[in-house]
Amino acid sequence: MPQTIAEKILAAHSGNETVQAGDLLNVKVDVAMANDITTPPAVAEFRKIGVDRVWDPERIVLVADHFCPNKDIPAATNAKITKEFAQEQGITHYYAGGRMGIEHALLPEQGLVGPGEVVLGADSHTCTYGALGCFSCGVGHTDIAVAWATGEVWMKVPQSMKIMLRGKRNRWVAGKDVVLHIIGKIGVEGANYLSIEYGGDGVADILMEDRFTMGNMTTEAQGKVGLFPVDEKTRQFLDGRFHRPYSVFEADPGASYVETVEVDLAKLEPVVAMPFLPSNIKAVRELPEITIDQSFIGACTNGWLSDLRIAAGILKGKKVHPYVRCIVIPATPTIYMAALREGIIETLLEAGCTVSTPTCGPCMGGHMGVLAAGERCVSTSNRNFRGRMGHVDSELYLSSPAVAAASAIKGRIAHPEEVA
Repeated sequence: MPQTIAEKILAAHSGNETVQAGDLLNVKVDVAMANDITTPPAVAEFRKIGVDRVWDPERIVLVADHFCPNKDIPAATNAKITKEFAQEQGITHYYAGGRMGIEHALLPEQGLVGPGEVVLGADSHTCTYGALGCFSCGVGHTDIAVAWATGEVWMKVPQSMKIMLRGKRNRWVAGKDVVLHIIGKIGVEGANYLSIEYGGDGVADILMEDRFTMGNMTTEAQGKVGLFPVDEKTRQFLDGRFHRPYSVFEADPGASYVETVEVDLAKLEPVVAMPFLPSNIKAVRELPEITIDQSFIGACTNGWLSDLRIAAGILKGKKVHPYVRCIVIPATPTIYMAALREGIIETLLEAGCTVSTPTCGPCMGGHMGVLAAGERCVSTSNRNFRGRMGHVDSELYLSSPAVAAASAIKGRIAHPEEVA
């Protein structure tokens, strides 16, 4: 029976030669991750199971990134519970304080996830790691607790959707623009519990950082996982950082897909997702004047070094609009240090940006960038639901780093060509 990539990975992790969409499986897990918001309820569920020790302390990752540095007493309490569980269980990969990065950049960067693996995260954007050709998905804290205890998870095999990328991108078109275009085309329910598999000659034109962004936003179309093929770019990223043996899975000819979507990269241009859905896509060139109060460059989607380079390249020698707050957050300490060494941080500060320690804070309206009623923000984050970044009467526009940087200068949503 011809199989998709997702089916092959789940078959290999459940002791089956083949599986098909709809099968219910007990799947062996390679890595199980949680953060400072999701660890405390997962710990409570873990206690109910009645086991004393986790299945493998080297395969569990705890990252205190959402409300950290601790924004208030409840956040500090969650961080304390996370630390104490890590100490109690001898968790090898516990990240807090100066070691902490945004989880979905930190895990790939630190070589904790790799091709052909099954990775669970108590966070909906765990599908990020599909960029590496692994089956990674978000689950609830009960499933994470069971995985911690047993090293397995109960899962239904998803159907698959094929997205064929053709050609090459034009200047200023980033992976963020590509995935927003796709979500705009298929809708926020368009991949409901589907595995998205990317293919076509255009994959070679997509940088690894952009693949992570595209995998990340699979969940904005309700997808289960967004899988990229393992190619030379993937291997270069893994070289020197991922040290476990790994398997590369490719779809069989004749594998079953519920839909195939064609994307001509050469026809795309910078876009924004208008309030209040990631699918509400408009080309930047076609927008009326939309003034902004804040520009945010960071999050698990666009806090990579390449993103900061793009933003700094636009902002160099220019100034952030006097009535705009431009907040930049490198995704990990390693990225922050590299940006310092390259002079990127200096460029951003000279332009009038605020540069923060790695944190998820502003993305979900947690801290360090919350919006007031009536304020507008252009953001490189992944969701723009009502109230996502602050007051329910604020507005959030999703964009690439280039658009966010250009907008910070102009004081309104702007195409990068206006300031480049």
